[in-house]
Amino acid sequence: MAVQINPSILSADFARLAEEAKAVQGADFLHVDVMDNHFVPNLTLGVPVVESLARATDTPLDCHLMIEDPDRWAPQYVEAGASSVTFHVEAAAAPVRLARELRAKGARASMALKPATPIEPFEDLLPELDMLLVMTVEPGFGGQAFLDIMLPKIRRTRELIKKHGLELWLQVDGGVSASTIERCADAGADVFVAGSAVYGAKDPAEAVRALRAQAEAATAKASWACDHSATAK
Repeated sequence: MAVQINPSILSADFARLAEEAKAVQGADFLHVDVMDNHFVPNLTLGVPVVESLARATDTPLDCHLMIEDPDRWAPQYVEAGASSVTFHVEAAAAPVRLARELRAKGARASMALKPATPIEPFEDLLPELDMLLVMTVEPGFGGQAFLDIMLPKIRRTRELIKKHGLELWLQVDGGVSASTIERCADAGADVFVAGSAVYGAKDPAEAVRALRAQAEAATAKASWACDHSATAK
């Protein structure tokens, strides 16, 4: 399973988004946090900015929608240029239908869980998804401290993915840094959203490379990854 590093532009300079997107050369996706000040207590950006970003960078966009009524709005982000769109299951009225619509429009369909939302009730939905996002902070603001209590949830999610034999990406978002990324990788995550750990560094591109190296080293030793490799053979 390939490790992916997705820098979050929530920690970037919003006045220089095109330049900030280019500053993380080597990133797998550019993570775009969309907040509506209703589902979460913060307001960021929307479809027009995503359209502009899509024109300004060759790095694919991973849009994380922390908004009410994603069933209505999420497809518009695919049309705006997003390659992956994440909706929160707590806000979606029909998550299976929404995931299928996103896929039909050509994007990867992803579902996010707040820290207090368990994964087990949604086990049957996993085959409908391309990625599952386990939030490791409360959604709404960047720069929060990583919640260690989410590590067992990441492990349980990885076990469910393995149980069903799915090639499902497992993303973590919130407090991911040099001091936490190895624990996330060991628990089963393979896609890492990093905001201030990347954009707060002197050299964001080097920060991406360093985080990737840490995650790859931890993944190589993780029991879940070793089990997966043995099964694949």
